[in-house]
Amino acid sequence: MDPAARPTRESPVRSPYRGRLAPSPTGLLHLGHARTFWTAYQRARSAQGTLILRNEDLDRDRARPEFVAAFIEDLHWFGIQWDEGPDLGGPHAPYDQSRRIPAYRDAFERLRRSGHLFPCTCSRRDIQSALAAPHAADEEPVYPGTCRSRDPATIPAGTRVSWRFRVPDGLPVSFLDQGAGPQCFTAGADFGDFILWRHDDLPSYQLACVVDDAAMGITEVVRGADLLVSTARQLLIYQALGLTPPAFHHCPLVTDAAGVRLAKRHDALSLRSLRESGRSPDELRGT
Repeated sequence: MDPAARPTRESPVRSPYRGRLAPSPTGLLHLGHARTFWTAYQRARSAQGTLILRNEDLDRDRARPEFVAAFIEDLHWFGIQWDEGPDLGGPHAPYDQSRRIPAYRDAFERLRRSGHLFPCTCSRRDIQSALAAPHAADEEPVYPGTCRSRDPATIPAGTRVSWRFRVPDGLPVSFLDQGAGPQCFTAGADFGDFILWRHDDLPSYQLACVVDDAAMGITEVVRGADLLVSTARQLLIYQALGLTPPAFHHCPLVTDAAGVRLAKRHDALSLRSLRESGRSPDELRGT
């Protein structure tokens, strides 16, 4: 990649507007999810656009059909409606990521053939131990480059291999976020070579998001501020695949009483628990 080519997103949201909700069926939705999805719903409706529901069910160990039914019910209860999705169908079906593997594999092969990827045999523990100070704020630590220059022919047959995207070190990746304002992350410093295809033969979140958002014509991605760095990674994938990225709108995170970001383990703040305790959608939207 040309070091002078700086991926950026500074144009307004394209028209006609197409937004998306993308829950993972690995637990019950909590109040933080609902607030972000409500923002996505409002932005789609104010633009008289289309809203898509996508079931991000690639986690084989934790995804459950009952959680798909639960998030559909909970989102409807919260007052959110969508125009396409696994329950409604639509022109971009299937809307379950587990049924879209061929599209991800095609994108992976294109990136591999174009030299953007390299095989990696490191475990997460290997990566952490090679770092002086892991980036605690980011879910994926900066990769130290252990396998970057390794000859693939030296990897023994049967070895578990992940494929990483080779980031251009020192490249600023900038975009104008519709919610959080101007953003700039430096490849190789704020994030490193990231996993694009996992050793269990599944695409990473980064690749699946890019492929699906492009295929479904998404013009704006609304999600939590914890994914700002992921946007920088995804912009590099968009560029490598020759795709036009959407605009991005990152929402402030909802925290608990201790200031900790909500997660699905916060059962007391799940929409299901709040609903059963007598709270109303109108009340929760303004909490």
